This record gives sequence, C-alpha cells and structure tokens, in this order.
Amino acid sequence: QLQLVESGGGLVQPGGSLRLSCAASGFTLDYYAIGWFRQAPGKEREGVSCISSSGGITAYADSVKGRFTVSRDNAKNTVYLQMNSLKPEDTAVYYCAADRIEALALESWPYDYWGQGTQVTVSS
Repeated sequence: QLQLVESGGGLVQPGGSLRLSCAASGFTLDYYAIGWFRQAPGKEREGVSCISSSGGITAYADSVKGRFTVSRDNAKNTVYLQMNSLKPEDTAVYYCAADRIEALALESWPYDYWGQGTQVTVSS
C-alpha cells in the first residue's frame, strides 16, 4: 500500500520552530518531487514548498520564503519541512504530496499521492 505519513506538528508559540517530516511507505520517494501544502479552517489549500527528486531544486510560496526550508533524505525515504519564525497565520493542517512527473508546482494538479496531514498551531 502506497502511503505518505506526516509527523512533527504541534502547538508552538509565535517565533518558534517546528520540523515536519513526510515518510513514505510502499514506494520509494527517489523518483518523486514532494510538495508541502497547508489548509487553514475556512480557507483554500495553499502550496507552501516543493523539492525535486534529487533535492537540487526547491520552491517556496512568498508567505514562507526565508522562514521555511524543505529538504530530503532519500536514504531514509523522508522529506522535511523546517519551519522557523512561525506566525499565527501559519496555523493549518500541513500535508505532503508526491509528484512523479516533477512539475515542481505549488498547485495540487500534478500530485498523485497525499498524506493525511499534521496539525500545526501557532499561538501564545
């Protein structure tokens, strides 16, 4: 069974940091670009970041640029999203998704597999 599982979410104060992980089971991530998305209550899902299969190309939404860093460890079949200087507006459920064609898009259309999400809450 092909599956992506996110972890690392939680409650953090403004200005704090979290590192999310996206682990794959049932398939290898070596040939997939990975995207991170988030959805806050009452809002559309938003593309946050993406990374190529090799890790050599990354992209970020303007809202997180300079604060979030995406990386991957293909030996561990895992992709990470380091989130620093968190703001209350970063509060959302965060999802990772795998894209075989490597469109490196911050839109949903090329992504084949999605995780269940992990909640990130930024609040004092």
